[in-house]
Amino acid sequence: MSEAFQDLVLAVNPGAGSTKLGLFRAGARVAEHTERHDERELERFPRIADQLSLRAQAARAFLSRAGVERGALGAVVGRGGLFRPLPSGTYLVDEAMLRDARDAPRGEHAANLGAPIASAIADEHGCPAFIVDPVSVDELEPVARVSGLAGVERKSLCHALNMKAVARRHAAACGRQLETLRLVVAHLGTGTSLSAQRDGRLVDVVNPQDEGPFSGDRCGGVPATALVDLCFAPGAEKSAVRKRLFGDGGLYSYLGTRDVRAAAERARSGDVLAELVLDAMAYQVAKAMGELAAALEGKVDALLVTGGAANGEELVGGIRRRVEWIAPVFVYPGEDELLALAEGAQRVLAGEERPKNYG
Repeated sequence: MSEAFQDLVLAVNPGAGSTKLGLFRAGARVAEHTERHDERELERFPRIADQLSLRAQAARAFLSRAGVERGALGAVVGRGGLFRPLPSGTYLVDEAMLRDARDAPRGEHAANLGAPIASAIADEHGCPAFIVDPVSVDELEPVARVSGLAGVERKSLCHALNMKAVARRHAAACGRQLETLRLVVAHLGTGTSLSAQRDGRLVDVVNPQDEGPFSGDRCGGVPATALVDLCFAPGAEKSAVRKRLFGDGGLYSYLGTRDVRAAAERARSGDVLAELVLDAMAYQVAKAMGELAAALEGKVDALLVTGGAANGEELVGGIRRRVEWIAPVFVYPGEDELLALAEGAQRVLAGEERPKNYG
């Protein structure tokens, strides 16, 4: 193993109300911390990009507590945000990426802060800054882009980081090269996204902003006529409709909770509505997995289920019994995105993978 692979890597994953930070050396976790940001403090910033100084300071404080001196980092890697469509991989942070993170042409999202935080800390340590498999990874086949309405294309936005990392781990577990496997991967979290993976690429996805199963607080694919009615109801405003679809939808709209575990507890206690809604969530995920199995022409080596909501058997069991006829089902609960980020950076430091250029 090369000396470069021994370098200390800082991984940064900014979320809506927190900044997750991790230190890794040679694939091993050295230290980890989640900095919780007060909602009122964040509200004073007009745009997400304006939070950079606050978030970067949290990273500096973490490094100081961990005893990491300036110049000790081999790389800093941040979560990738709503950038331009990109093939999967590890990317060097450059000025073009920082500009897109600041201007947010594809939308505001806390993940847009990953690259600028990584760049700010890397500059102080004299090391490279990376992102890995951003949510904008786009490797769709041409046939998968056709929406059914001329002038409107299906977009590839998904939990690419975790789904690619889980696919790599599954390939290693079964002694195969990732490029030789045909996989359907479902990420179950606040948003639920899925991918069909072939030749190491995400050749089709279920984009949680536009379609697919409902999740904790997102509605998924709402019937088109009902959506039109929502948009043109008396007094309807774009911001209110968006909040109803992305924030007040999904599980929350039925049960008043975004937590699958809480819904499962209610179902076990005899709550008939909770039992139905949880089963409907499993039903919709299973249907989406079946669609992506068809995108792979039914030649599927494995179905992988991952994400924070994959811990409960109520949801996973409902998915499993509906899809295990397609291929074996493997569950990788949780979403260790800090590790996935660090692994991407360390593959580059070890010379196993060449970094890609964004600009």
